[in-house]
Amino acid sequence: TAEEAELMLGEFEERWDAEYLPIGQSWRRNWSRLIPFFDYPPEIRKVIYTTNAIESVNMSLRKLTKNRGSFPSDEALIKLFYLALRNISQKWTMPIRDWKAAQTRFTIQFGDRICVN
Repeated sequence: TAEEAELMLGEFEERWDAEYLPIGQSWRRNWSRLIPFFDYPPEIRKVIYTTNAIESVNMSLRKLTKNRGSFPSDEALIKLFYLALRNISQKWTMPIRDWKAAQTRFTIQFGDRICVN
């Protein structure tokens, strides 16, 4: 729960603030953005925090553009991203762990917004 998370953060800060003050401060500063995560049931939370697909996609796109100074046009960049995203999605072969339980919870909680095939 959110209350338990805040207690755990307090314990972390007591133990580690002397050495790692910026970590606790960062969590406190962003607490209002982190709290909504605890509104979801455990099955959904587990899928959210164990699925780093977005971070992986962002890293792959950053690698593409990192060493290129500029692009001749916006369209050139969009085409490059399109091709990269096609290649990235082909690598997604591993199933998401405990997806069935999460899918059930998604259907219960967001049945009007999710289509399960």
